[in-house]
Amino acid sequence: MNPFIQRLLLTFATASCVAGWAQTITPSGGKFGPQWRLLAGEWTGEAATGGSTGSCSFRFDLAGHILVRTNHAEGIPAGNRTAAAHDDLMVIYPGANEALAHATYWDNEGHVIEYLATWSADGNTLTFLSKPGAGPQFRLTYKKLDADSLTVSFDMATGQAGAFKTYTSGRIRRQK
Repeated sequence: MNPFIQRLLLTFATASCVAGWAQTITPSGGKFGPQWRLLAGEWTGEAATGGSTGSCSFRFDLAGHILVRTNHAEGIPAGNRTAAAHDDLMVIYPGANEALAHATYWDNEGHVIEYLATWSADGNTLTFLSKPGAGPQFRLTYKKLDADSLTVSFDMATGQAGAFKTYTSGRIRRQK
């Protein structure tokens, strides 16, 4: 076959695939409510359990369509040992209403967790809850103490779904 005809057919085939793919991609339609702005910024903290220290940040990205959390902690217990450092990334995207979101979490230990995030009716507590399954269920909770400080608790349910025990907790303070 003529090379020109081959390129022309390839161009049409690629354009058709891209056009079909683009038609299936639609914006989520969801938006972050005003309570999500509470999280934006740089935070430092000290754990109430385990004696770890660390920092995290929350920043809106992609024109406000996602919220990205990065986290670094020193001295987080890992089983029967103390980890030198723990780093993780969470990408949060809006759900069906302004108080709901979905999140995907990754860390330097190879864990990936899918969460549903829900704000309390008063806008002071944000709870990330993983689905119960074959492994542990996880819950990450942020509670507003004041405009610049939050408590943070990471809980696990290893047996019965919903029977959470605190793995680590602490307080974070916004850096000015």
